[in-house]
Formats: sequence, C-alpha cells, structure tokens
Amino acid sequence: MKTTFTSRALTALGAVGLTAAFSLGSVQAREPFTQAELDKQQKALWAVSKEGYDLWHGSKPSMSTNGLGCGNCHPDGAAANPQTFPKFIPAFNRVATFREMINWCIENPQAGKALDVTGPEMLAMEAYAFQLHRGKPIEPGLASRQTSPVRVEYGKGFPSKPSMIGKDTRE
Repeated sequence: MKTTFTSRALTALGAVGLTAAFSLGSVQAREPFTQAELDKQQKALWAVSKEGYDLWHGSKPSMSTNGLGCGNCHPDGAAANPQTFPKFIPAFNRVATFREMINWCIENPQAGKALDVTGPEMLAMEAYAFQLHRGKPIEPGLASRQTSPVRVEYGKGFPSKPSMIGKDTRE
C-alpha cells in the first residue's frame, strides 16, 4: 500500500513539474533551419547537381562505349521526367524506379557500365534530373500526359561555370 501511494505521489509531482516547465517557456522548439544551414544545404545540392550535369553530358567514360551520353537523347534532362517514377515500364514488364531507368539507358543505348544505384554518381544524376523538374506533378500515363512543359529560360537551372566537356550548355 505504501509503495502505491509513493508511486502515485511521485507521478503526480512529475506531471506538475513538467506542466510548470512548459508553462514557463523553458522548453522551446527551434526554427527548422537557420539561414546559414539553408545556405549550406543549397550549396551542397548545387554541387551534387553540377556533378550530375557533368555525368549526364559524358564526363565518365565507363558510362558509354559508343560516344553517347544521356544528354544526346535527353538534353538538359528533357523527357527524362524523373517526377513520374516509379512507374510501369513496358520494356521491364514491371514498375521501375528512376535509378533503374538511368542504368537501363547507360547499359543499352550507351552500351556502358551501370552505376551503383546507391552510389554518389547515381545520386548526382538523380539530383540533376530532379532539380530540373521541381514542382511538377506525379501522374502515370503517356509521356505527353505525364508533365506540363518545363520552361527553361536559360541553361540547366542552376548556377555554374562551363566544364569544357563536350557541348556545354552552361556558357
């Protein structure tokens, strides 16, 4: 009996203490990110996207044995529509991810060696393609219905300097 009373008294006292702490404002949530943190995150995203741009346009020789790059069929990520994945791919006869589609293109039209789907190069390719298609709705169906047109005012959608690799659209 004494243990039950003591347990109840301690529980009640703890609850009162927590209520007092919250009401005094000693526990506060911080803003999700500071401006410095946001700037650091944006800088990291641009760096990865720039690497993806370079890979997309042929900076890694093992991705192609015939001179083709992703940019030959998908200049500046056109028609890649990463925001529509995962989706059913008839050639696979199943639902596939965007990363699987990137590797299919590398292995088939480009006759190159597939990237590690969990590696930094695949992340860079994905970051570049998604960066160009931010804010587009995910919708299954034919390519003509998948997305509204992506309006590109200039270049590839992120600040950078020419890499001097092949035909460079960043000039």
